[in-house]
Amino acid sequence: MSRRVRRKGVQLKNKGKESLQCYLEIGDENLCIEREVEVDWTNLPDDTVLQLFSCLNYRDRASLSSTCRTWRDLGSSPCLWDSLDIRAHKCDHTIAASLASRCSKLQKLRFRGGESANAIMYIHARGLREISGDFCRDIGDATLSVLAARHEALESLQLGPDFCEKISSDAIKAIAFCCPKLKVLRLSGVRDVDSDAINALANHCKQLVEIGFIDCLNVNEMALGNVSSVRFLSLAGTRNLKWTSDSMLWKSSHNLIGIDVSRTDISASAVLTLLSSLPNLKVLCALNCPILEEEGDNLAYYQKGNLLLAIFNDIFKKVASLFVDSTKSGRNVFSDWRNMNNGDKNLNEIMTWLEWSLSHTLLRIAEGNPEGMDSFWLKQGAALLLSLMQSSQEDVQERAATGLATFVVIDDETATVDCGRAEVVMGDGGIPLLLNLARSCREGLQSEAAKAIANLSVNAKVAKAVAEEGGINILADLARSMNRLVAEEAAGGLWNLSVGEEHKGTIAEAGGIKALVDLIFKWPSGGDGVLERAAGALANLAADDKCSMEVALAGGVHALVMLARSCKFEGVQEQAARALANLAAHGDNNSNNAAVGQEAGALEALVQLTRSHHEGVRQEAAGALWNLSFDDKNREAIAAAGGVEALVALAQNCSNASQGLQERAAGALWGLSVSEANSIAIGQGGGVAPLIALAHSDAEDVHETAAGALWNLAFNPGNALRIVEEGGVRALVHLCSSSISKMARFMAALALAYMFDGRMDEIALVGPSSEGHSKSIRLDVDRRLALRHIEAFVLTFSDPQSFAAAAASSAPAALAQVAEAARIQEAGHLRCSGSEIGRFLAMVRNSSSTLKACAAFALLQFTIPGGRHAMHHAKLMERAGAARILRASAAASVAPIEAKIFAKIVLRNLEHHNSGASI
Repeated sequence: MSRRVRRKGVQLKNKGKESLQCYLEIGDENLCIEREVEVDWTNLPDDTVLQLFSCLNYRDRASLSSTCRTWRDLGSSPCLWDSLDIRAHKCDHTIAASLASRCSKLQKLRFRGGESANAIMYIHARGLREISGDFCRDIGDATLSVLAARHEALESLQLGPDFCEKISSDAIKAIAFCCPKLKVLRLSGVRDVDSDAINALANHCKQLVEIGFIDCLNVNEMALGNVSSVRFLSLAGTRNLKWTSDSMLWKSSHNLIGIDVSRTDISASAVLTLLSSLPNLKVLCALNCPILEEEGDNLAYYQKGNLLLAIFNDIFKKVASLFVDSTKSGRNVFSDWRNMNNGDKNLNEIMTWLEWSLSHTLLRIAEGNPEGMDSFWLKQGAALLLSLMQSSQEDVQERAATGLATFVVIDDETATVDCGRAEVVMGDGGIPLLLNLARSCREGLQSEAAKAIANLSVNAKVAKAVAEEGGINILADLARSMNRLVAEEAAGGLWNLSVGEEHKGTIAEAGGIKALVDLIFKWPSGGDGVLERAAGALANLAADDKCSMEVALAGGVHALVMLARSCKFEGVQEQAARALANLAAHGDNNSNNAAVGQEAGALEALVQLTRSHHEGVRQEAAGALWNLSFDDKNREAIAAAGGVEALVALAQNCSNASQGLQERAAGALWGLSVSEANSIAIGQGGGVAPLIALAHSDAEDVHETAAGALWNLAFNPGNALRIVEEGGVRALVHLCSSSISKMARFMAALALAYMFDGRMDEIALVGPSSEGHSKSIRLDVDRRLALRHIEAFVLTFSDPQSFAAAAASSAPAALAQVAEAARIQEAGHLRCSGSEIGRFLAMVRNSSSTLKACAAFALLQFTIPGGRHAMHHAKLMERAGAARILRASAAASVAPIEAKIFAKIVLRNLEHHNSGASI
């Protein structure tokens, strides 16, 4: 993920002036100072306007030229159109033709993809000297041949690093015939380069000094020796070369001074032969050559004056040996060379070629991530990429930044980053370098730098360094870019940085939330990359209460619902659902839960996403519905949208799914089952059996939410009977006695108490007398089993000594000690209805001493001061006349001591809440 900086203007209404908030790059120090300046656009000097134009991409440049006649003339100045980069935007023949009038003096062109390649000829830049293209898989012989025929003055042609699989030797011959001035030819991934093609280059391109046939399947090595003008030859990654004979065939190549055979199966003996047989050879690159690395000891004595760059060598030291001045050594060798006033043309050519070859090879190695490279990356590979990032060659800078973004990632699927590699980049000063690239006015560099920053920021230490260096403000600026690729990578950076709680506020302050929301509206169908990153970042930010409000204020609810409803990319759907889940998770702290539910189509979209084939989408959609179900109106609206049926089906089919999906499926049913109508619908729709199955899970989060759902369902006698008939008693008894979660044990005990407080008996024995007798026996067995485990559960919170002290004195301190020991912290988040409170009060008067104690214990949990809904429960109990019932229980001679003490504590809690309410 990667990119650079932009200027933002806010138009005022007075006399054509604007207030411009700008970032000024100062000299070679690449410092950025943010300040407010008043600019009278009508009186700017021409050279200033030209400088402004030079910082814009071609589309913005053309757009700005249309504002007035003066700027139209200035915007068409040949100096602005000698170089053109059309990679960032779609460029078809219509757009190309519209650029033709400005591009008559065009010298250099960079493009991306087959459509842009076909459009180039409509620019009519006959004097074009350099063409560079990437994503060239769709480019065939016909397109490349026409491209060569229309540009006879071409001196440099580069296609890659992506494979050019549809290009054959025929196109290479056409290039040779049509472009006699060609000096540099670099092609990647060509299937076959035959002798006719190479000989055509030798015969017709007499000025050809550099050939790169990289990652090709077959190159005719015999013909390569015929291109006598070539000084630099790259065959990195080419597979068919026969090293026993190649070195002999190239003996006639007296002009060769640099060869790159990296990522091939070259041997030590072949290397020695090349070094000794080519009289002018200065540099041989052989990085990541497995056979050579195994035989490396055989090269200890190769001739002085030849430079071998291999994994087992100190590359910086080897490169420094090219210089007469011994001070040009160490890791600054490339920067020292760039700062030299050096008239040595050969040395400059070698260093320029070395930068290009190393950047290409290191990127390819990073992409392949071969084993055994950790030591190389940590000791010198990362430093090499950082040094190459400071090159004056833009494509070298881009590839080096992409290499940094790539080599730190060791697993794309899980976004796993190698901590050692990330931290060595940080330790070598890589973060300031990347941020400086991101400030560049060149969008290609912005994109690759932002990509590297994003990937590195997966590491928390690097993320902190990025934030401290002002990277969040830079990424927020880039997220506003009109270039989708730049904005996409910047959003990826904000996504990774927003994982850290300490960065969320900074992102909001930098305007990052508004920028991310705007990205969704700007490119609603712009592909999964930009939308997934924007939604993912918003999902992380929405987990923070304050940031979630800013997301809503920025229009984030509508944007995310739009994605959930309309986007077909599963990654985007997953992140949009996760963001909506986090927005709805703040309960009473803000109104986002209700706002999401009220957004047109939101609930229907989430219900539909629970049916997705993608597990992550189903999980996040279920999580969103779970959070939304805490709002009364949302709960009923979800049911009306088919949520009950969808979530029951989800629970039925998630037995082999991840624990996250199982938890959310059970949780969503738990949330919906708060409503008795929904509870009945879940029971009748087949929801009991899958919840019992989930209650058997060993995962604490899963069986805890399943227990909560079964507790709610058991309130209804019909559901209680279904739980018994489906074997749920054994599952709940197991949870009640064995779960490490106090909440799971508590809710399992309450579900069992509901099932056997007598209300189910009225429907359980309906039927023929013989069946009724059999049912009665089974129910009696289950009842005794349930009551025994409920009693055991309650007794785990009972200390005989403290209970005896509380019973003897009823002193506040003694009761407080018991209450604190009995408290289940998480139970304070449970919210009961008036009917449920009434059920527990009735249970306090039940003939079963176990149920008395269990009910008093539950009421204690629901009224403990500090509980989220304690005041709500106290009011419900006051309306139900709870004080009289509890006093009677506390004073009853036949009641168990646990019921008495717990009743006294509940009375004390009610007094506390009443006194607080009166104040």
